[in-house]
Order: sequence, then C-alpha cells, then structure tokens
Amino acid sequence: MKKNIIIIAAFFGMLLGATSCQDMLETESKRQIFDPQLNEKTDSMFYTLGILKGVQQAIDQYVLVNEMRGDLATVNNFTSADLRALANFSATAENKYDSAYVFYRIINNCNYFIAHRDTMLLTGSRNVTIPEYVQAKAIRAWAYIQLARFYGEVPFYTEPVTSISEANQVREKKDIKGICAALAPDLARYAGTALPTYGSEVSIGYTNMGSEKIINTVKTMFPVDIVLGDLYLEADEYENAAKSYFAYLKNNEVYAPYYVPQPTAFPMEKLRDIPANLTWGYTTRTYVQKTDWSDQFLTDRGSEIITYVPMAVNKLRGQVTDLPRIFGYDYYYVAGQSSAVDENGMYIPEREIDPSPAYLSLASSQDYYYVIENTSERLVNTLRFGDVRRYMTLNGITINDSTFAVNRKFQRANIPVYRIPTVYLRLAEAINRMGYPDAAFAILKDGLHREMADDYSYLSEESHQMLRTTIPFFSEENIAGNFVYNFGIHAYGSGHTMGAFSPYQLDTEVQKRVDALNKAFGLSITSRTEDVLDEEGNVVETKIIWNKEDLINAMEDILCDEYALEFALEGYRFGDLTRLARHKNNAGTYGSDFGSRWFAKKMEGNHPVVDLTNQQNWYLPLGK
Repeated sequence: MKKNIIIIAAFFGMLLGATSCQDMLETESKRQIFDPQLNEKTDSMFYTLGILKGVQQAIDQYVLVNEMRGDLATVNNFTSADLRALANFSATAENKYDSAYVFYRIINNCNYFIAHRDTMLLTGSRNVTIPEYVQAKAIRAWAYIQLARFYGEVPFYTEPVTSISEANQVREKKDIKGICAALAPDLARYAGTALPTYGSEVSIGYTNMGSEKIINTVKTMFPVDIVLGDLYLEADEYENAAKSYFAYLKNNEVYAPYYVPQPTAFPMEKLRDIPANLTWGYTTRTYVQKTDWSDQFLTDRGSEIITYVPMAVNKLRGQVTDLPRIFGYDYYYVAGQSSAVDENGMYIPEREIDPSPAYLSLASSQDYYYVIENTSERLVNTLRFGDVRRYMTLNGITINDSTFAVNRKFQRANIPVYRIPTVYLRLAEAINRMGYPDAAFAILKDGLHREMADDYSYLSEESHQMLRTTIPFFSEENIAGNFVYNFGIHAYGSGHTMGAFSPYQLDTEVQKRVDALNKAFGLSITSRTEDVLDEEGNVVETKIIWNKEDLINAMEDILCDEYALEFALEGYRFGDLTRLARHKNNAGTYGSDFGSRWFAKKMEGNHPVVDLTNQQNWYLPLGK
C-alpha cells in the first residue's frame, strides 16, 4: 500500500509540476503538462525544464540524507529533530527528509516524456529531439540510483503512470543491481550523446543583495556517460564503469587541472609555520594553472563543475534551497539585519550542521608537500599543515563571541552534482576494484599524463598495459591530447605529490591504512620484501610486496579518505560509504560482512540507535 501511495503522489505531482509564471525555469508554453502529442520541436525544452524543476525539489533532501547519514557532519544545539534522526539512524517515515515521492515525481515525468516524445523531428538533417530524450533517460537513472541508495529495494517502473488504476498496480521491487540490469543496456545505446543547452550565460535574476545570478544551462544537465558509469559502479561492474567514465573524459577533453593554493586561504596561525622561501605550486610540467580550488563553488561559471542545480534567487523566482542556512549562511538575507555579511548574504550562528570531529581530524592529519625556491625538484619537504581544501571548504566566522565554521560550498545556492574530481575519483575506484590499485593511486598522486606513459614509475607492467588498451589514457591516440595536463587529485590539498621524490608514495600510504585496519578490526595484514638484483647480483632495490587483495582494500580506504577531503559536506558521503562497504562485502577479503563492520565503525561518531553491521538498517523506511 505504501509504495502505491508514493506512485499515486508522483502521478499527481506531474499534474502540478508546471513552472510558475515567475519561475527561473519558466517557459512561454501554454500547453498542459499532459499533452500526449508532444509533436512540436520546442516541447523537448519545455518538458526538460519541467524535469529539472523536479530535480530542484529533490536536491536538498539528496544532500542532507547523504551528509547526515555519513561521518563528516555532526549535529549541534540548533539541529532540528529531523536532521538528528537522520544522523543517528532513528528516522521514521514521518521524517521531513524521508520522501521517496520527490524522486518518483522526477521518474514519472521522465517516463511520460520518454513514452510520448516523437523522436523523429528534424531540423534539416539534424534530429532536434534526441538530446532531451536521452537527458530524460539519464535523469531517470540518476533518480533511481538515489532511491536505491536511500531505500535499498524500491518499486520499479518505466511506464508513465497517468491514472489511479495504473498507480494501484503491484510493481516489482529492484535493488541497485536490478536497476542497473534494467536501465544500463538501453542507456548505453546513447553513450556520448551531446547535452541540451539553452544558453551559456543566462541571467536568472538578482539576489537580495543585488548580485546578478548567471547560469550556464548545459551545466544543469546530466551527462549520460557519467550516469552510466555510476550505475555500473554501484552494481560492481567495475570495467564497464571505468570505460564509461573514461569515455566521458576523452570525448569532452576533460583533464584534472593543477591548483595553486593562495596563502590568504590559510588561517593566521598556519601562515606562521610556512617557510619564507616555500614555492607555491612548483612543478616542471606544462600545465593549465587554477589559482583557487574553492572558486568552482563560489562562481556561477565555475569551469570544474560538470553538473549542478542552480536554485532561485528568491521565492518569487522559483524553487529556493535551505542548504546555505542549514550550514550557517543566509543566502536570502534582507539588507540591514546584520553586520556579519558579505556580498551575497549573511552568516548566522544558528546553523544546524557542523563539520564532524572525524572530518576535522582527517583533514588536520594530512601532510603538505612543498619545494624550496631555486632548488632541485628532488628536495620536497613536508609540513604537518593539514589538507588545504579544509580551509577553503570551511569559513571561520565569529559573531558576538561565537565562533563557528560555515560550509562555503552552497553559499551561492548552487548545488554541485558532478565535478571533474567526481569522475576521476570514481574512475580510480573502478580501476582499483578491476585489480589495478597502483593505477588508481596514480590518479591521486600524479594524474595519468604523458610523462607517466614514458616512465613506468611505480606502475606495474600489467597496469601500464591496461592503460594502453582497456582504459587507454596511454594509447598513441590519447597521450598527445588533453590528458597531457592531468594532475593528481590529492595535490589539490597537499601540494607537491607528484614524482619519485615526493614523500607521498603508494607503499607509505598503504602502510598507514593497513596499520589502521589491523588495529580497528584485529586483522593481521602484512607485506613481504623482494630484492631486485643487477646483472652482477647486487641488490639495487628492495620492493615491498603486498597480497593483491590486501592492496586493493587498502587503496579503497585511501580513496575513501580522498572522497572525504575533496567532497566534504557536499552531499556525497552516505552514498560513497555504503557503495564502498558493499564492494568490501562482495569481495569477501576479510569475510562477507567486513564491509558492513567497516561501515558501522565509520559511523560510530553518529551514535546510531541501530546495528549498522546489519545492512538492512542502513536504509530509510520507504516514506511519503
């Protein structure tokens, strides 16, 4: 009965899903939301904007469930009862943020468009309907992924529900593997399809502080190759996932840029520890330099954003978001209410979410690697400085003797869904589980670029061969292209990670994770050593050899930490943790329940009221 009520609600949601006359997604179409013809060329745009409005209506829940049921956020004295219940896993179906309906509304709108769209309309020889048609399939798949993450098994349907009798039909439930099996083959037919775009710089109004908000409409769309990669990754189809992510990167010439942190990003007490002759961003490689990692969140034109959900500048212009306020920033501020303001809004002590001690400890424990000015690249030194991204994610604010941290990622009411590091790190996750942990580490350390193709470095011949063929970063066709600019993702927060002389090395990082795993779970993971001899029998190198399964598991924990450092408080965490936990369960390296025990250990700081070693307790009840 519950699942039928949800589907009925989604049906009525379609009837009410049209944009208002002042909506930022406003169209001039006078046609009703149900028009079975869908035979005008402009219908694709109107219906796509309607679908995107549904994404707007779901996005706050998407972020809050993922963060509150993860280990990077914590409650405080101002936290609402609903958010507290999410954090300690006591949420009932009455919880404000437990609404399967918001995702089924998206799905039902997509189903209707897919079922009724005339896909044979041409402008000259060009089919003008396919980009939006494929976009509906991609967004539908994205919505089903979120349902499976939050609820486990969910009612699945791909036909539009337009009547009560249709809504009352009993539907099969599917988990993420069933959803992948049902949707991925069809979606794969449209791999590489171009995204719809309705303008590169579209004004959607002015904030209460007078700042104009600009969006690039193509960045509100969901690339089919990334969504397809996510489907495969969630379903443990690692090679298919890696190929899909790579296809997106190659077809769109997307590289991981090189960020040069600015000293002004650091708190004063950290600046005192910086050597006077430290060279920011030292490298001998050709690169495209980015000066501030945080710019992608604070600008409407951020080039590293692939997909984001832009929210309205006020309620008169459409769907607004509560996320900035919950994290301590009032984007919808009215001038004259406070002195603690910046150009877009005001800071408020009554935030409901704080960064967790686990996140602060992880970020603070990171080393920063730097090169002294006018010296050889070989002289790479280390500061226990903490990950730079922490200082650019959290803005320390003091109001009336109250000091608190504000999450800067939502300060302009733009909600990221995909960024360039999202694709590269998920690619690393897939490559690692394919059996190439050294190649996965390369994405963090150096980036997969031309010089690595010429110098095997720490990559095994097996991994190098895979990167020439299966996931061909190093093929002759690709190595001269845009991947020449690739840099390591960990460098975004830790400086000079690249090269043989940086202290950031695979064996060192693996040993740290192995030590932590042995201590936390009573394991006895060990390595062995192997001497490499020259022609005369002299030892020229001693290699550390790990059992392959141990190495893959440790590398996965390294990636888990990198996810935290790169995406903290952004809306990914619960989905990332549970996906990694399922990988560990399915691999069975330390038992078929190791992933569940690992997840429960991660969540101890939330003080859950249920046993999280039982996978069924991860999920929300299938709510309203």
